[in-house]
Amino acid sequence: MISSALMAASANFYEEVDQIWGDGRAQILKNGEVMSVSLDRTSGSCFRSRNQYLSAKMDLQIKLVPGNSAGTVTAFYVSSVGEFHDEIDFEFLGRVDGDPYILQTNMFIHGEGKRETQFFLWFDPTKDFHNYTILWTPLHIVLYVDGIPIRELKNKKETGAPFPLRQPMRLYGSLWNAESWATRGGAVKTDWTKAPFRAWFKNLRADGCLWSDHNGKSKSNCSSSSATWLSSSTLDYGSQRRMKWAQRNFMFYDYCNDTARFPQGLPPEC
Repeated sequence: MISSALMAASANFYEEVDQIWGDGRAQILKNGEVMSVSLDRTSGSCFRSRNQYLSAKMDLQIKLVPGNSAGTVTAFYVSSVGEFHDEIDFEFLGRVDGDPYILQTNMFIHGEGKRETQFFLWFDPTKDFHNYTILWTPLHIVLYVDGIPIRELKNKKETGAPFPLRQPMRLYGSLWNAESWATRGGAVKTDWTKAPFRAWFKNLRADGCLWSDHNGKSKSNCSSSSATWLSSSTLDYGSQRRMKWAQRNFMFYDYCNDTARFPQGLPPEC
């Protein structure tokens, strides 16, 4: 276990990350303050947090691939392992230079996804770092962009809707090739003459209920600072207004409105 103070503070990537994939394409820079991920025609890259959580508030600042990034996806997400995994995603879909970046969020619960929402960002995410937050409690999940909530999934167990509660998740950051679908539905392919593509992460803050496994018995241990958000069950009035602003002005796809995609009825959480 790590101390509550360390969990709440900005984590050094040397201390927080235990796995890096990509044969050197992901690098820890500036004495552990920054993580760089890159993609070329051969491979993308990815990193994984050392700790597993069972409820967490995770903040990460990201600066996205500049210029023509068509076909690429930069991702910040939490995920469990196994076939019936749980996952909460921020996915930034590569763009043709001059087009707005599209932020796609998705959630997998017990291995089933198809819970996408899509937004145009209201700023250029390649010019500077912006903060993205995953808040995951037993009562709801909230995704934030620069402190503005853009999506909330409530635990509606009374309706039979699934919700991720029992599987611990790690934090991941990655950059990978998805040219078959990422840009204009896959119509625009990756221009590999622009490679390597590169994105940057910094100021990782992870607070939550750490998961441990001792002598075959699994348990979670919550930090004292978690109490301020762990009991959160809904957004306050001001946060609800900010979320409505973001959704009204910048969201252009919500799976809960896609009746053509779900002819047998919308998912129960909708």
